[in-house]
Amino acid sequence: MSAGGGLGRVIRVATDAADIEACFAVRKEVFVVEQGVSEELEYDGRDGDAVQVLAVRDDGVPLGTARLLYGPGAADRTGGDLRVGSLGRLAVAAAARGLGIGAALVRAVEDAARERGLTAMDLHAQSYALGFYERLGYEAYGPEFLDAGMKHRAMRRAL
Repeated sequence: MSAGGGLGRVIRVATDAADIEACFAVRKEVFVVEQGVSEELEYDGRDGDAVQVLAVRDDGVPLGTARLLYGPGAADRTGGDLRVGSLGRLAVAAAARGLGIGAALVRAVEDAARERGLTAMDLHAQSYALGFYERLGYEAYGPEFLDAGMKHRAMRRAL
């Protein structure tokens, strides 16, 4: 999808079982191990219909991942608007943080959404990460809520 800008990484749509496994490994490291989210909550049954985006180092080591939900499977996260996608499961391996990978993954998901004719992107941001998403053009709306025991806010950006 996009080159790594000299950081020795590539961002791409996950296309095979090995890529999906790499996405799940990063998510497990970040959400299950670091943040204590149960595997039952993390692997919510929506991955089969999602577009998974993967960041890998040139040598194939997975660095980060994010997913796009869209269509009827995302309606409960987008207010029922089928023109809106849902960005989620954004995770960057601890050793790769601070390199711009998270922002590159968000942009890759937005590109995948545009390719599917979507006009906006929603997400549920952990409250500590609001500033990150605001710098990428997202605006918070609605009250703070708990998801997996952590404070979140809904955010949206027109594409």
